[in-house]
Parts: sequence; C-alpha cells; structure tokens
Amino acid sequence: MPILDAVLDDFFWRALIGGLGVALVAGPLGCFVVWRRMAYFGDTLAHSALLGITLSFLISVPLNVGVIVICVVLAVALMVFARSRTLATDTVLGILSHSALAIGLVTLSFMPNVRVDLTGLLFGDLLAMNRNDLIWIYGGAVLILALLATLWRGLLMSTIHEELARVEGIPVERLRLVLMLMLSLVIAVAMKMVGVLLITALLIIPAATARRLARTPEQMVFLAMGFGFVAVSGGLSLSWTLDSPAGPSVVVTAFLTFLLVYGGTSGARA
Repeated sequence: MPILDAVLDDFFWRALIGGLGVALVAGPLGCFVVWRRMAYFGDTLAHSALLGITLSFLISVPLNVGVIVICVVLAVALMVFARSRTLATDTVLGILSHSALAIGLVTLSFMPNVRVDLTGLLFGDLLAMNRNDLIWIYGGAVLILALLATLWRGLLMSTIHEELARVEGIPVERLRLVLMLMLSLVIAVAMKMVGVLLITALLIIPAATARRLARTPEQMVFLAMGFGFVAVSGGLSLSWTLDSPAGPSVVVTAFLTFLLVYGGTSGARA
C-alpha cells in the first residue's frame, strides 16, 4: 500500500503512531498504578529496564525481549518478598530499583564493543521509532487491552477492597501478578519512547489528571487515554517547534495538562 508506506516512512508520523499506541495502554494501567499507589513499583520496573538491555546485548536477543525478561523476574521477586514480609515493601523496591539500574550501568561499562546511546535509553528517542517498534507497541497493546477487558471486574474489585474480593473467591494474588506483568510489558515497549527514567511519568500523570474529572473508574480509564493522546501529540508538536527532546517534551506536556486541569476544576474523584 503506497499511501501507508509513505506515511510510515516519515519519522514524525511513526513517532506519533507509536506514541499514541503507548498512551492507549498506559492510560488504563496508569489508573491501576494510581488507585493502588504503585508509583514506586513502576519506577523500580523502569530502572530495571537498563539491566534488561544489558542482558539483551549479552545473549544477543532483541532489546524488548531482554527488558521483558528482567521486568518479569523482578515482578516475581517482589511478590516473593511481599509474601515473606521480612522487609517493608518500599525498602525492597528501593533496593531492587537502584541496584538493577547500577548493575546495568556497570555491566555496560565492561562491554567496550557495545555502543549504547545512554541518553536515548534514559530519556527516550521517540523520533527514532521504526516499524519493528510499532509492531511491538501495537502487539503489546492488543494483548494488554484484551487481558484488561477479561480481568476488569476482578482487578477492580481487588483494588477497591482486597479482603472482600478474597471472600468472593477472586484470585487476588494471581491478579496482582498479572497486573505487574502487564506493567512490565508496557515498560518494555514504552522504553524507546520516553526512556527508563520517564516511563512512570507517562503512566501516572495522565491517570492522575483524569482522576480529577472522572466520576466512575471506567470514565477515568478513557479520560486517561485521552490525556495520554494529548501529551503525545502536544509533546511531539513542542519538540518539532522548539527542537527539544521528544520524550521529555511529552512528559512536560502531560504535566502542563495536569496543572491546567487541577487549576481550573473543582474535581471529582473516581
């Protein structure tokens, strides 16, 4: 299809299409991050992405695969630590977050034959989006949205009242693990867009903005998607106009939208 090829050959449109795909899944998952107060967990997974990149270079697999593997391992490790209760959850998150980031950076320094754009990895390189990235993003989006549609009631019930959900027979622990795995997948596919240091912002800020206006959980999810779309399109426009970094510009736009909504409305909490 010549028209589609012409569109996808333009780096700006590839960046926009990829960014909108990430916002599509970051919106609903970000709502669960906000509701469950999992922001620090998101940071931990994001920081571990650099270790996943290192693993990818060591065993010669695609970067997304390495990141997903490390994030999944970390999510399972967090579940184990949470059950053992030997350390507070925030303490475990702090240890794993910074240790994974440091190990990844140190290991990369001992790989002289590997050329890595650390700035792009840490802060994103949205304008370098290619067709393979789009396949990863939209493949992951379809999988995550299908899981969310299937598990929505159980995830929402266990988020609102975990003990009541257990009484009703909802597999709370299993759903928590599935949510962590979905977050891992989003971080893997969003890494190129905003970088490992800014991924959590894309999850949290649109969802927090939506919470100000939403009256139901479902309404908050769709508003979060919408604010994510605004952040991506506005951030790319800002980057194009001011020649600023694309990933950080997306986050700045999300933050300005957050300020505008919170400053101009009385709010309704979902």
